[in-house]
Amino acid sequence: MDGHKHSLRRRPPSSQSNDANFFSSPSQSSLTSFTVKRNSFDPEKPVHVAQDSLFSGSSGWKDYRGFFNLAVLLLYGVLVSPTSWIYFIAMDPWWKWPNLAMVLMSNITIFIVFIMEKLMAWKWLNSQLAFAFYLCLFSLHIFIPAVVTWILQSYPLYSVLSLSTYVILFLKLISYVHTNYWYRCMNTTNRNLKKMLPSYPRNLTLQNLYYFIFAPTLCYELQFPRTNGRRKSFILKRTAEFGCLTLIIIALCQQWVAPLLRNSVEPFTTMNFGLCIERVLKLAVPNHVIWLISFYTTFHSLLNLIAELMEFADRQFYLDFWNAETLAVFWKTWNIPVHRWALRHIYRPMICNGFSKMSAACAVFFVSAFFHEYLVSVPLHMFRFWAYLCMMAQIPLSFVTEKVLKGGLPGNIVMWLSLILGQPLAILMYVHDCFEIQINMPQDSFHCCVINDGAGRWFVYFDKPRSVMTVTDSMTSTYEKAMTTKDQIEFAGNVSESLLEQFWHSIQKIIENNISWSRSDVLISQHRA
Repeated sequence: MDGHKHSLRRRPPSSQSNDANFFSSPSQSSLTSFTVKRNSFDPEKPVHVAQDSLFSGSSGWKDYRGFFNLAVLLLYGVLVSPTSWIYFIAMDPWWKWPNLAMVLMSNITIFIVFIMEKLMAWKWLNSQLAFAFYLCLFSLHIFIPAVVTWILQSYPLYSVLSLSTYVILFLKLISYVHTNYWYRCMNTTNRNLKKMLPSYPRNLTLQNLYYFIFAPTLCYELQFPRTNGRRKSFILKRTAEFGCLTLIIIALCQQWVAPLLRNSVEPFTTMNFGLCIERVLKLAVPNHVIWLISFYTTFHSLLNLIAELMEFADRQFYLDFWNAETLAVFWKTWNIPVHRWALRHIYRPMICNGFSKMSAACAVFFVSAFFHEYLVSVPLHMFRFWAYLCMMAQIPLSFVTEKVLKGGLPGNIVMWLSLILGQPLAILMYVHDCFEIQINMPQDSFHCCVINDGAGRWFVYFDKPRSVMTVTDSMTSTYEKAMTTKDQIEFAGNVSESLLEQFWHSIQKIIENNISWSRSDVLISQHRA
């Protein structure tokens, strides 16, 4: 055994030559390989060849996965919480009153308009009486949902969706009534047109009306261009785009915008103009990115999906607004359905009735400004007219870009700056006003929000003189806790986002443990009821 070990440690003399060859072979092989490499080197082989940079469109390079990894690494902290989205939806589901109920009740207006058009087609009702009736009907169509939303508590997001449905129906039904009125007048004044218009009044059917209601257009016609069928691959692609981009928008709002809004409350409250400008500039980029993604999601993914399902052939929902050299051109190209409706039912009728082009344009911007403010102020339960003023400010800006700057590159830059800086400024003003209403109102105690859970309905108040936050069920239980100014600002930021889940979870935990909150099992005072 020892001899065997020794033989392993000391090789026999006969193997020394082999060992020498063994140790010398690597150097020789390396020299040989080096010589081969030198011999295979071609000094005439060119180093530079004609080729495009990877970022050039002609290069054909499409693999940019590394930038996605970089974007993930640059996140300063993952603030996206999918569980909070589920909790946010479950706290006050959209299928509860007043959101879905209001959307379903909008069918009442549709049926009334259908019956009115039938009566006028049968000549049982004259146009003058119908005009007065329609004026009242469409006013109530806009007014009643606003009152219901204002009185009954609901999340602003759901309120915006339900009110948007009423606004879209308002525009569609105006076009439906207006177009049928034109065809009715043409049939009355020129009998020969009956051969040219064989579809009227046979177009007055519920099937025809509801096709128009669901079609991705705001302008009614007797016959719409139709496709030959539905493409399943196109539907799946647009559906995937809409779902993924919607999740990206929600994630960006929670990851990027929400912290900026929370940090912007105090500078606007203390009127620190330097910090206010900084917050506007910080919010400008993420807000604009979200706006661009929202534009693609709505006008390309969603409207193309609806058009494919409805076999609607006209897919021109937008033009090259990014090249607009004036604000007037931008408003004509970025939202084609609304532009066509305004041109057909406001601008051209006013021109035909003797109004100037400026008056007609101002009327179009006024209607647009009204509905912008309607969709912002009513869900937020406050009127500050920032959205209205921003839209009306487009009139002088359009004049500046067209008459002063003469379009071109300066006009395009002003157009982009108005979008990049105008929107975040308006958003911050609304956030500031929400904070002022919810925290700094002069009343001794006022209602901030309503939270629903499995146990019932809880009302959240802030008692300003005592700096106390109160949570009560308005019947037997009341919980109070002192809050500092920082706590108030943070709470206002959560309220402005309508994301109270973290605050509510902490309240529930404290209530269960009965820690640092004073509980009084008595009826709350009358001014809090």
